[in-house]
Amino acid sequence: MLFRRYGSSIHRVDPDFDPNALNEISFRRDRAASFPSAELTVGYEKLDEVAVRGETDGPVQTEAEARLMEDLRARLDGLVADLGEGEILLVENEQGLDYPKVKDRKRGIVEEGENRLHFHWKVDPPLRIGVYRRRRP
Repeated sequence: MLFRRYGSSIHRVDPDFDPNALNEISFRRDRAASFPSAELTVGYEKLDEVAVRGETDGPVQTEAEARLMEDLRARLDGLVADLGEGEILLVENEQGLDYPKVKDRKRGIVEEGENRLHFHWKVDPPLRIGVYRRRRP
């Protein structure tokens, strides 16, 4: 399960990665599970932190960005699938501090005698995901 901190609570979320949105990397609360932030420090121990990075490039801007979002989603799904019993994932990035953004760089190239643009997309800073396990009583 993937969680994110909202104020003094931690809520289960679903990734909502949309290349057409203003904020491409976002999460939607599913309202199915939540707990107070204090419970995380008392009831869970941090095992690891994974930096989810992503880069793509291509000749079509929207297709390259969409591939980047699909790749990020697949990496998160893989992390969720690898969780052991009693483990959760927590989005560690904080809004306004180090929240991941999608950045692009355009480069002009000559292809078959014509000028074209080539697009390069990357996530910077990376999406930081903490892996936590429930402490044994």
